Amino acid sequence: MTQEITVRGTVAAGFEAVREEFAAFAAGEPADYEGQLCAYVHGRRVVDLWAGEEADGDSLYGVFSSTKGAAHLVMAILVQDGTLELDRKVTYYWPEFAAEGKGMLTLRDLVAHRAGLVGTDTGFSPQELADDRAMAERLADQRPFWRPGTAFGYHALVVGALTGEVVRRATGRTLQDVYEERVRAPYALGFFLGLPAAHEPRFRTALPMRPTTAQQTLLDAVPSGPHTLAGIAFNEHAAEPVDLAALPNDPRVRARGPASFGGVASARGLAGMYAALLSEIDGKAALLKEDTVAEFGQFHSVGYDLVARAHKSYGLGFQATADTWHPFLGAGTIGHSGAAGSQAFADPRSGVAYGYTRRRLAFPGGAAPENDALAKAVHEAARETR
Repeated sequence: MTQEITVRGTVAAGFEAVREEFAAFAAGEPADYEGQLCAYVHGRRVVDLWAGEEADGDSLYGVFSSTKGAAHLVMAILVQDGTLELDRKVTYYWPEFAAEGKGMLTLRDLVAHRAGLVGTDTGFSPQELADDRAMAERLADQRPFWRPGTAFGYHALVVGALTGEVVRRATGRTLQDVYEERVRAPYALGFFLGLPAAHEPRFRTALPMRPTTAQQTLLDAVPSGPHTLAGIAFNEHAAEPVDLAALPNDPRVRARGPASFGGVASARGLAGMYAALLSEIDGKAALLKEDTVAEFGQFHSVGYDLVARAHKSYGLGFQATADTWHPFLGAGTIGHSGAAGSQAFADPRSGVAYGYTRRRLAFPGGAAPENDALAKAVHEAARETR
């Protein structure tokens, strides 16, 4: 059953087609649909829309792996500062990581999902999943699942814990603290890695996927199992297997903001972060220099992903968004999607920074299908109005 869903918010002149595209999509969704769409062009906000009876532009949603974009923006800032060096061995910062044959791995390969360390043999408890340091300690002792540096696979729940431990060893501070000081607070972003209690009323609980019968048949046909690489990567083999949809609903996850999946954000927060990464905003220089954006957006892991069992492509911590999701975007676009359907990216060639959130997990996971049309509408409007 569907009913008319009102789209609220504003668009700049020339971006009316984006509102129309969002309204057309929302009109075909169930009555409980909630979502937000925001975009900037060269640091100017041009789209700020939302839909859902109880939602507004400041509502916060679990953005799952879109969190990895914030985590690896911190990495990029620290590399740009000279605090971290991508071609140093991980053990330079974290000596204990050398256990079980991991001593030769570089930070560059760690960030590019090439460590072979997608989980542990016995999985993580819910308490450990909420605690990056606890996961990092377990992972330091773990034998990798492939020879480090020789292949790649999506480190879905752990890459932020691994890179976060490097940040902590190098700076004496957590990745979350560096993000708060260098990124979130200066721009008052609605994108938190660790949600303060004062902002809890803004949070909208994540809702599980509601696949059609045909979609469920497709999901059931995917070869899987708790002890496959994919099962280990998503903690399905643990004594208490992870319920992916419920992760942001755990107050421990929201409070600590695990850097792989624990972020809570609005579309304004997602797009605003990527706009600040790319462009001057309110007199503040872009967070990253052009050379840093280019290095983190270069293809580093391309081809068969051992966890996803499909073609994937990654830069350094970021997805290579133009190859993985939206081929109309410029080369070097960096971003990350999340399991509920969130999507966020910065296209350095067009100046577009994009953010999308939704409350209910979308089929089939990752960037929700509606992002194709929404992102294309933003991109085309930006090109026509430049």
